[in-house]
Amino acid sequence: MPVRNLTIAMMLLVGAAAALPALAQERKKPDLAKITAAYLASPHADRSAEAFRHWDGEEDRAVPGECATCHTSRGIIDYLGADLAAVNVVDAPQPLGSTVDCVTCHNPRSMALQSVVFPSGERLDGLGHEAICSTCHQGRASGGDVDKAAAGREDDAVAGDLGFINIHYKAAAATQAGSLAAGGYQYPGKTYAGRFDHVKKEPATCLTCHNQHSLKPAAIETCAECHKGAAKYADIRSAPLDSDGDGDTTEGIAAEIAALHDRLGAAIRAYGVQVAGTPIAYDAHAFPYFFADTNGDGIAGKAEAIFPNRYQNWTPRLLKAAYNYQFVAKDGAAYVHNPRYALQLLHDSLESLGEKTTVDMTGFARP
Repeated sequence: MPVRNLTIAMMLLVGAAAALPALAQERKKPDLAKITAAYLASPHADRSAEAFRHWDGEEDRAVPGECATCHTSRGIIDYLGADLAAVNVVDAPQPLGSTVDCVTCHNPRSMALQSVVFPSGERLDGLGHEAICSTCHQGRASGGDVDKAAAGREDDAVAGDLGFINIHYKAAAATQAGSLAAGGYQYPGKTYAGRFDHVKKEPATCLTCHNQHSLKPAAIETCAECHKGAAKYADIRSAPLDSDGDGDTTEGIAAEIAALHDRLGAAIRAYGVQVAGTPIAYDAHAFPYFFADTNGDGIAGKAEAIFPNRYQNWTPRLLKAAYNYQFVAKDGAAYVHNPRYALQLLHDSLESLGEKTTVDMTGFARP
């Protein structure tokens, strides 16, 4: 971070502490050296990350406005209107080479933000300081977008003009908010978990579990105070329900989500062959993620995971299930952020595909 920007950020940080009595009481003498070191070691400051270098080779040599909100230091300031321009829009492409720096969060508009509108159009109010986190970590699509794309089409009819709809990355706020944000594809007639507040004595927020500067989650020892015996986050389980039907009600809920996710991947592949008429394969790191499986091995190989070979035999039923598969895949900590919501989306997607292809859900329990 340039020295000038860092200096301004530190001044804003100190000013914010003075302006907010509760924050000032908690942090009377901020250790600026410690805060700066934590930030510089965080993903938000990683100048080499794809999140900040993706546009380096683009002809325009700039970050487009629709991406700049979350992928540049000044984008969010523009988006929130702190630059005295239009609110909820980035007016112009932003320069390359920035990160999400201190001023991104420590400016008057970000500090005062309380409400966030999700891609579904749903608005969550009273979010406090996690509102700025939720502005970016909400994804860029919702189940409503899938419904719009599928409207008026038969569930199992291939439509050449259908394309995969991507939630985008690290949409933890959409997962945590559950049905309140409607980030996943929610099947009609089903009920879905709302916001996952985690603990009863003190509702969890982004900042009660993550350090706001380093972004590191709370130490597992803190979790183990209630989740006895947990040696890692994935060990944590808070309900005895056997969602994946394997008879093990002691494994971490992360294992149950992973099992259903794997089952859904297999069901998607089976549906591609048996109903859509073209084998399908998935690559988590290659856009647009689902590709024609030209050799039928169930894997998107290097020669297959390219845009010209993108999967094009979409049906509405397949699109809905694939959207939920990606929704869970792109939030690697869904088991912490909202396990019930993740399990419900996976369960219902499997159930839907099972109407047209064989899906063994013996022993499965929907949360």
